[in-house]
Amino acid sequence: MPPVTSSVTRLLALLVLQCNIAACGSAGDGPCTRDEECESNFCRTDGTCGPTGVDAPPAADAPPDGPSALCTPNNDGMISANELPLVAGRMARFRIATDVTFDTAGVASGNGTRRWDLTGQLAGDADATVALKPPAGQWWESKFPGASYALTLASGSDLMGVFAVGASDVRLLGVVSPEAGSFRTELAYDPPATLLAMPFGNGATWSSTSTVSGLAQGVIIAYTERYASRVDQVGTMVTPYGEFPVVRVATDLTRTQGLATLATSRTFAWAAECFGSVANVTSRSFESSSEFTNAAEVRRLIP
Repeated sequence: MPPVTSSVTRLLALLVLQCNIAACGSAGDGPCTRDEECESNFCRTDGTCGPTGVDAPPAADAPPDGPSALCTPNNDGMISANELPLVAGRMARFRIATDVTFDTAGVASGNGTRRWDLTGQLAGDADATVALKPPAGQWWESKFPGASYALTLASGSDLMGVFAVGASDVRLLGVVSPEAGSFRTELAYDPPATLLAMPFGNGATWSSTSTVSGLAQGVIIAYTERYASRVDQVGTMVTPYGEFPVVRVATDLTRTQGLATLATSRTFAWAAECFGSVANVTSRSFESSSEFTNAAEVRRLIP
């Protein structure tokens, strides 16, 4: 099968972006112990203020050209659609390593929560800016009329996932190459794969099964993908950007063709209110353990 396989297994690691690059680059406005002490109204768990200017997507009934409301974490343990800034044009910076070791189990905090630390250096670390690309003007725009944005799927690949954001979910519509032509990739999901169901908090589950068909580097292919997600842990994730109270979304991907299993993988996404996914770890294919240490890709938010 063409190399679209390895890219799609990592797409959850790229699904949720945090904020516009100007906001992510801001150092915040000083030490704090309470949200109200910060101009941004966001006091991180490490005692520093989060950046100002982090916007949530417009409400469903807001005019399309109107301003979006300031997103303020309410620390209720639930992440809703207006706490995920999934808007075309947004960018964020990540530190990314591939084929490295990281213990996804983290450390027990003694109160039923866990703590994960991704501040340390990993072999082959590279910093990258990741952007949500608008559909307008793209060669595939007419193929996916309901698309909200496109996103490069994985480091080392130029394939893009095409996503639609609704009031209650985020769906994967297809996978495309940057350019059209005889050797293009143009895969459609029927029905679209549900990658996030909102709002979500501890214990939430959702799943979907899609037939994927079309062209992969010009070759006609068809197979089935099943995504099964659950919020399985809560706690704190420490990134180079700072500490965040998070819920962890575990997603298992199974790709089949007839009776044959082509690939499986597990992705963990640590999501924080108003920032979305602040860290992501994806397993190698056919990982059998619920927690693992050998990762295909690790990424975490950086200033």
